[in-house]
Amino acid sequence: MAILDGKVALVTGAGSGIGKATALRLGRDGATVIAISRTRDEVEATSAEIEHAGGKARAATCDITDDAGMKALIAEILGHFGRLDIVVANAGINGVWAPIEDLAPEEWDKTIAVNLRGTFLTIHHAVPALEAAGGGAIVVVSSINGTRTFTSPGATAYSATKAGQLAMVKQLALELGQKKIRINAVCPGAIESDIEDSTEHRESEEAGIPVHFPEGDIPLTEGAKGKPGDVAYVIAFLVSDAARHVTGSPVWIDGGQSLLR
Repeated sequence: MAILDGKVALVTGAGSGIGKATALRLGRDGATVIAISRTRDEVEATSAEIEHAGGKARAATCDITDDAGMKALIAEILGHFGRLDIVVANAGINGVWAPIEDLAPEEWDKTIAVNLRGTFLTIHHAVPALEAAGGGAIVVVSSINGTRTFTSPGATAYSATKAGQLAMVKQLALELGQKKIRINAVCPGAIESDIEDSTEHRESEEAGIPVHFPEGDIPLTEGAKGKPGDVAYVIAFLVSDAARHVTGSPVWIDGGQSLLR
């Protein structure tokens, strides 16, 4: 029997990177996975891969910043599966990295909307469903930026959202513990993914202090980035009963990067 048999899991941003790796991992561990993203082709591919491996999955498209859309998504999950046990709030953007005087208010607002409002709405609408199931587990994908590391030039908006996510997790751990719902955060460092492709760097180096690491800034791997699966394995542990006494905790997954930087 797999460790997540009978569980229904929602993973946001499941079309690529950490989100996809997590959806695949939870599917292998026995959960029925609802993989969501704004890009239908990507989440359909994720869902198909889970099913090809013998798991159960359903793909859905949704904008996590849309209140009505997220409410409808949770209602659809309950209508189809009858329960929700696990939520992985992974969807997010790097946004624009620029000196503070060059960062436009609308660019700040977009990063805040996706990373903070989107995380809030995901949890906001999922909690009643988790409570109805007798409890559950939430994992928020934060970052080393804004939690341990503050040296990424121009990443003010991004770091603010990641710090906010961690504060949200700690605040909610007490509130949701009374409902038998655990909530934790993972804080990845540099991970092989395509999120950099959507990052706009605009003179961001002007906001930084030059630091050179001749042997790379990830001690455990001699500078090599981590894999999405490295994060997925930790998330799978945190949502399982093996972590039944763990809540309100951040886990840094960075090969020691944030301790060096």
